[in-house]
Amino acid sequence: MEATEIRRTVELEDRHWWYRERRAILARELRRLGTPGRALDVGAAGGGNTRVLVQHGWDALVADYSETAVELARGRGLKAIHADARDLPLPDGSFDLVLALDVLEHIEEDGRAARELLRVLRPGGTALISVPCDMTLWSAHDVASGHVRRYTYDGLYALLTAQGLTIDRVWSWNVLLRPVVARRRKHTSGSDVMETPRLVNLGLTAVIMLERYLPVKSLPGVSLIARAHRPRQ
Repeated sequence: MEATEIRRTVELEDRHWWYRERRAILARELRRLGTPGRALDVGAAGGGNTRVLVQHGWDALVADYSETAVELARGRGLKAIHADARDLPLPDGSFDLVLALDVLEHIEEDGRAARELLRVLRPGGTALISVPCDMTLWSAHDVASGHVRRYTYDGLYALLTAQGLTIDRVWSWNVLLRPVVARRRKHTSGSDVMETPRLVNLGLTAVIMLERYLPVKSLPGVSLIARAHRPRQ
């Protein structure tokens, strides 16, 4: 992700509907995990999700390839290191939880990155991974965001299991707004990460929050989320 895109994300993420709901999903998963431990947020940009980890009692570390991201994360009081997701400068089995939220799609060698997630997890540790879904949604937004690909359910499942992770669950996210996203991105010429008018932001927030209560997670969405773990043996 380019420095300008990272800075734009940091400026928007506290109030933008998409980032806020992704943080809410993360918070629910953290409550499910229970007792906090050590966590690594790979490709964390400015650390918006890392702050959720810290708020829930986790000893969290940002690892990002961008020096801009590391600088911004440290400016927020977070621990951060410069690191390549394909070759993390961290010991084997040193984390209880690893996040890679919208990271793998930026990396040509996504298998190497997924293998590193496994390596730094302790046996039994959890990985939370999100990626954009479905190449039929490919658009100028993906190009501007530095994406290499979008994923299918089967493709993400195969990628993670091939590297040794055990899948606990894969589900779709941003399902209700998929038709709107598909239509909009046919006519955009760049990233759609931008300031949203307040009333529109409130409306989109209401729609995306509605997914929490509807049985739509098996339907096609804009993103996929996977929860996986490193086997104990």
